[in-house]
Amino acid sequence: MSKVEERLNALGVVLPEPLAPVANYVPFVVAGDLVHISGQVSVDASGGFRGVVGEDVDLETAQRAARLCGINLLTQMKAAAGGDLDRVARVVKLGGFVQAGPTFFDIPKVVNGCSDLMVETFGDAGRHARSAVGVYRLPLNFAVEVDAVVQIR
Repeated sequence: MSKVEERLNALGVVLPEPLAPVANYVPFVVAGDLVHISGQVSVDASGGFRGVVGEDVDLETAQRAARLCGINLLTQMKAAAGGDLDRVARVVKLGGFVQAGPTFFDIPKVVNGCSDLMVETFGDAGRHARSAVGVYRLPLNFAVEVDAVVQIR
C-alpha cells in the first residue's frame, strides 16, 4: 500500500472505482508529466449531492459535496498514475464549479471541501492554484464539480 493510500485510510477515505464519462470525453489526459482530469461531480454509490447551493443545499452539505468531488479526483489520479498515488508529485490546479443560487456567495468556502482534502492527502504537494466559480447549472443537477491538473513522476 502506498504512503498516500495509508494517509487516506487514516482519514477514513475509501476510493471508489473510477467514474465512467457520461458524454464524449475521457476521464483524464496525460501530457508529459501533467495529468488533466475531467470534472468530477459530487456523486457516489448513494447518489451523491444534487441541487442548488443556497437553496436546496446548505454550505456544510456543499462542502461535503466538494470533498466527494475530491475523492473522485483522487480515484482518477490513481488510474492516471498506474495505480500508485505516490507518483503524484503535485496538485497543480483545481477548478471548482458550484451550482449556486442567486444569493449564495460563499463559493470559495464550498470548494475548500476539495482543497482541504488535497492538502490532507498530499501535504504541501497538495497546495494548489485554484478557481472557484458559481454557475447557473451543472450536469445532472449535481451541486459541485471540480476538475484538476496534477503533476506525476
